[in-house]
Amino acid sequence: MTADPVTGAWRIGDPPGRRQFVTGPGALALEAGGALPSFTLAYETWGTLNSDASNAILVEHALTGDSHAAGPLEPGHPNAGWWDALIGPGKAFDTDEYFVVVPNVLGGCQGSTGPSSDLDGRPWGSRFPVVTVRDQVASEAVLADHLGIERWAAVAGGSMGGMRALEWAVSLPERVASVLVLASTARASAEQIAWAAPQLHAIRSDPHFHGGDYYSAPSGPAAGLGIARRIAHVTYRSEPELAQRFDRAYQGDEDPLRGGRFAVESYLDHHAAKLVRRFDANSYLVLTESMNTHDVGPPPRGGGGPRG
Repeated sequence: MTADPVTGAWRIGDPPGRRQFVTGPGALALEAGGALPSFTLAYETWGTLNSDASNAILVEHALTGDSHAAGPLEPGHPNAGWWDALIGPGKAFDTDEYFVVVPNVLGGCQGSTGPSSDLDGRPWGSRFPVVTVRDQVASEAVLADHLGIERWAAVAGGSMGGMRALEWAVSLPERVASVLVLASTARASAEQIAWAAPQLHAIRSDPHFHGGDYYSAPSGPAAGLGIARRIAHVTYRSEPELAQRFDRAYQGDEDPLRGGRFAVESYLDHHAAKLVRRFDANSYLVLTESMNTHDVGPPPRGGGGPRG
């Protein structure tokens, strides 16, 4: 088995795949204070924009998603499209009719500016500032301007993507004709924040985290990120579903009485191993915190600063 990577982030020099890139025209002022001196968003598109740019749909990915919503696994894209069944000719998002745009979120790790991006010859790391859902939507408005889209026919998203879709509708209603929100919320509940807390602690407690500056180290916080993914994945499933799928079955011929695993443990291990090969621990922190602090509506009072 090959060793876990220091980060699963896409880095400059890696195959671009289907990604396109847009760089903001200047600094991006941040809700928590300060600014990003510049930023880049990676994005992918399907279909053709019509003459009056009225057929564009913005699709917003969830926490660990990216711009590769449709298409096969290929160089530059470690997974097949996460909504491949929905985007394409004759599908729910019919690309014979619509122009579908999927950006990688600001703060992410698959081509957009985030903690793994270079700032001054080395990655941002612990110096990356707090970014909020409003900041993410502001950066996506720059993408819309770049593409010549004044008003989206629809903005669709699930989970964290649904939060961004709602924020588009609230903060820029004149630029959104309709919104499709799946499995999401206008703000994180106390229970959601509580479930996030041990995930963040797991990453920060990993001895290879190095305060967020691990990119040049021999090993990264893969163990902590894997634990975070295991905790999160339990919240994505209900107890009846887990009972139906796994019950108390052992994993193959493994015996938990002799160091083996239950089948449900193997399931969590599998998803943890997949994530550490395609995601970045710092982005997991940044994006989780952006969800925790968001509340659709007027921005709260108070300032912020760099993430320590």
